[in-house]
Amino acid sequence: MKYSKTEVGQQAFKQRSPLLSARQRSAFILFDGTKTLDQVLAATAGLGVTQADVDHMLAEGLLAVSEPQPAAASARTPQVRYAEAWPIATRLTASLGLRGFKLNLAVEAASGYDELLALLPKIQEVLGPKACQELEQALKG
Repeated sequence: MKYSKTEVGQQAFKQRSPLLSARQRSAFILFDGTKTLDQVLAATAGLGVTQADVDHMLAEGLLAVSEPQPAAASARTPQVRYAEAWPIATRLTASLGLRGFKLNLAVEAASGYDELLALLPKIQEVLGPKACQELEQALKG
């Protein structure tokens, strides 16, 4: 099953509504109508996102079942790259604890692909290129 954000969901996300917990926000970003539920749950499993979180977002009207997309729409736009990379970057920088606090805040504040891409070298500097391969692939691959 594939889900996409509703207008209500978009507004709740922008307004940082209490309807979305921090981990639900991470999953919410990934629901773009092209990823399956299993893909989103797998990508956010490290954050503790469960089926119950998705059920909550559906019940609140934040997500809706996605209409099938034409094959040509599968190109990875900067928005899709950002949506895939943001949870990875958040997970990586959160693993640094206090020494990565400012970097984690910068990642969480990144509101688009370009801002997140600009943080990649800083994240690689702290964690090393090997630890950041998944993030680099999501941003550039």
